[in-house]
Amino acid sequence: MTEADARAAVVQAVQRLDALGLNRGSTGNVSHRWDRDGQGGMLITPTGMGAELTVDDLVHVADDGTVSGRWQPSSEWQFHRAAYRARPDVQAVLHTHAVHATALACLDRPLPPFHYMVAVAGGNDVPLVPYSTFGSEALSDGVARALAQRDACLLAHHGLVTCGATMAQAMKVMVEVESLCQTYLLALPAGEPARLAADEMARVIEKFRHYGRRSRRDV
Repeated sequence: MTEADARAAVVQAVQRLDALGLNRGSTGNVSHRWDRDGQGGMLITPTGMGAELTVDDLVHVADDGTVSGRWQPSSEWQFHRAAYRARPDVQAVLHTHAVHATALACLDRPLPPFHYMVAVAGGNDVPLVPYSTFGSEALSDGVARALAQRDACLLAHHGLVTCGATMAQAMKVMVEVESLCQTYLLALPAGEPARLAADEMARVIEKFRHYGRRSRRDV
């Protein structure tokens, strides 16, 4: 992948999130890991911009916090950096205020294993990071702890963060978790949904390690 490819992936992700209604205006942010001149770091959306941004608007933030670009980076760049430090395998991080995920986060509730697809986030739940002011070190620390073991986490009274080995994978998790949050909230008025057992979730997680990989069928 070239830097041009990485920039295009970020812009396309922002535009898709907007088209799907998972983000509105400039509330979310998207980044792609990018090591420039051995400084590490990432390409990230600038503060105050939404789907109207172009590839030239993206900002590079080196691992030491040095900023390159014509705009200021997202005010939440620190938790993107924290996610990359916690997960060397991750190449993309998405953050949105998707309605149903945010509603659940505003109830101070994680997403429990009420449905087997919760395993898409890499575990038997989508954890909740306690509330901290946006852009704070405390929020970054919370995101790093949550994403060390998961590909998604809810931010209390804030929104949803997902990550992946590719931008497509991070997007897949974002879409699925938002849908699961909607289903969970719809079920709650009828009573707290039953949880799947830990051993069943472990089986699902293991099956997901190979799910969706293309392979030629012997005939």
